[in-house]
Amino acid sequence: MALEHAILVSLAERPGTGYEIGRQFQRSIGYFWSATHQQIYRTLKKLDADGLVTYHDVSQDGRPDKKVYTISEAGRQLLADWVSSPTPVMPMRSDLGVKLRAAEFGDLAAVIGELKAHRDEAHAMLDLYRGFERDYYPEPDALSGRKLHQYLVLRGGVRAFEATVGWCDETLAGLQRELDTENQRGTPAS
Repeated sequence: MALEHAILVSLAERPGTGYEIGRQFQRSIGYFWSATHQQIYRTLKKLDADGLVTYHDVSQDGRPDKKVYTISEAGRQLLADWVSSPTPVMPMRSDLGVKLRAAEFGDLAAVIGELKAHRDEAHAMLDLYRGFERDYYPEPDALSGRKLHQYLVLRGGVRAFEATVGWCDETLAGLQRELDTENQRGTPAS
């Protein structure tokens, strides 16, 4: 997915300034697709040049005018085409996975420490997502339209972090068993 699509989704939901789009990224979209304010403004300029968004200036007292962007018909069509196109499965890329493969060449206790920190971070994100789920979607079976779609994306995040925490727990148990065995022997396992 390109940043252009994420911004078009944001504007399809409601018109906004670059600043407002950036805030939406911080509050919701950014949990699944991140972008800096600079990237957002640069992309808005390109989308405008490509005819996918329009804007109108809004005067402000004592400050420069602000641009309020709206998705154009061409932008809606591009978004509709993109939504209907196939999405390839993302290949798994994990720095931590490669590090685990190399654990025998380093300090196993340090790898365990890093994995614990990774697990704690994933668990914190899981708690955050579950909080969103509890606070914003108390009756998921009653949802439809945009709210259902937002909820389903959130559920994907919940499931992903549940899997990450579970994998970390399983991996920590295995590595701790290995470290305990090494400590009993007094020599690193090979």
